[in-house]
Amino acid sequence: MRALLSVSNKAGLVEFARGLAELGFELVSTGGTHKTLQAAGLEVTYVSEVTGFPEILDGRVKTLHPRIHAGLLATKRPEHEAELQAQGIRRIDLLCVNLYPFRETLARGASFEECLENIDIGGPAMLRAAAKNHQAVLPVCDPADYPEVLQALRTGVSSEFRRRLAYKAFAHTAAYDAAIADFLAFEKFPQTQLLSLERLPVELRYGENPHQEAALYALEGQRGPVLHARVLAGKPMGFNNYADADAAWSLVSEFELPACVAVKHANPCGVALADDPKTAWERARDADTLSVFGGVVAFNRPVDLETAMATRGTFLEVLIAPEVSPEALEWFRSKKPDLRVLVAAPAHADQREFRPITGGFLAQDRDMRRWEELSLRYVTERIPTAQELLDLKFAWYVGKHTRSNNVVLAKDGVTVGLGTGAVSRIWAAERAIQNAGERAKGAVLASEAFFPFDDVVRAAAAAGVTAIVQPGGAKRDEEVIAACNELGIAMVFTGSRHFKH
Repeated sequence: MRALLSVSNKAGLVEFARGLAELGFELVSTGGTHKTLQAAGLEVTYVSEVTGFPEILDGRVKTLHPRIHAGLLATKRPEHEAELQAQGIRRIDLLCVNLYPFRETLARGASFEECLENIDIGGPAMLRAAAKNHQAVLPVCDPADYPEVLQALRTGVSSEFRRRLAYKAFAHTAAYDAAIADFLAFEKFPQTQLLSLERLPVELRYGENPHQEAALYALEGQRGPVLHARVLAGKPMGFNNYADADAAWSLVSEFELPACVAVKHANPCGVALADDPKTAWERARDADTLSVFGGVVAFNRPVDLETAMATRGTFLEVLIAPEVSPEALEWFRSKKPDLRVLVAAPAHADQREFRPITGGFLAQDRDMRRWEELSLRYVTERIPTAQELLDLKFAWYVGKHTRSNNVVLAKDGVTVGLGTGAVSRIWAAERAIQNAGERAKGAVLASEAFFPFDDVVRAAAAAGVTAIVQPGGAKRDEEVIAACNELGIAMVFTGSRHFKH
């Protein structure tokens, strides 16, 4: 039996090769792998001794040879055996290959030329050949599989195990090629977009509903703050927990001051700024004590024991923060054992996002626009006060992360009324005003899209709203501005719509 080993990642290599040698395999190797095995005292044949041809072109050509690929592609059929014998070629029974570190080279910001040099050619060719011929050759590409491969060789290799290794080999090369294609793409939205997804070792009980199966995947080379968060305590995360936590973290990350965001069904139900996370939580909770029950909360500051204890009496599903103190974590584990406590991971994600629709995806830039990037226009006779402007900015960020159509009422850095996901803007406003009640007096209003009529202005004025921010750009803007001037409301146009579907 013969095994060919040629790996970039040498984790576990020596132990694996030693196990193969003990099972009677002749070891054949290339370059650095050969040196590593020799240094470990293993008897190993250099690949050039098999091919009868030296490595050339700085190692670009070493395994691209008929004596290698015939050894990998020959089936167990008698005619293939006869051809091998006629050509003096020995079959290869096991191939162990993982590829040049292209993705790692790209991730550390290497030059274009260095990235090109780290595109493996011979490795994928061998791995695909072995995977195609997996009934005769074991294709091994993941060091984590080494112990299982050795055990299977000792006890008997099943056809199911061979097929699983073949799947992993083709998935490995497909993901590798997808990363290279993305690297070489010369436009933001190329003609062919390859998305490589890796399933994470997280078991989801079900999807949005119990009758839907679900799994968690990460895009190749990307890290999400919630997707890769550390779950420190509580029950396992579910599909909806991930979706809501991601929505909460996206919003709370917009704010520079200490903030807390409570989310229910992907929409904020209470958002607040404060001087410290405990006060921010209390203000967000009190913004809507009914809806926060069973919600998800996110903080943009570390959660300490005092903040943790302030959540007593409120049932929460998930809490996510940049850090959680040991004392707070111990309190959560003792007093709220089911609460999922997460520490957000550093984000490393594409500036594009993909939304699934039946049969495909919509692709777009993420909505990354900041308040400071806006060209604000003060279109009414009355200009917002400094405090109103701060609240308009705060409400604008909340509206940016709220399902359309939405209207947000806020006062002193806390939401007092939210109208979300309405099919009519006036309905969104009426819901927000109803939710606010007496708290609407002196509040500001943010709308993520323009007003087609002046009805929202008049409803807001009747409730006591003093200032409004909206994109502007409607046919009846002049009527809307005139209504604001008539009712003493300050209005600001941003020129930037923020639909969220």
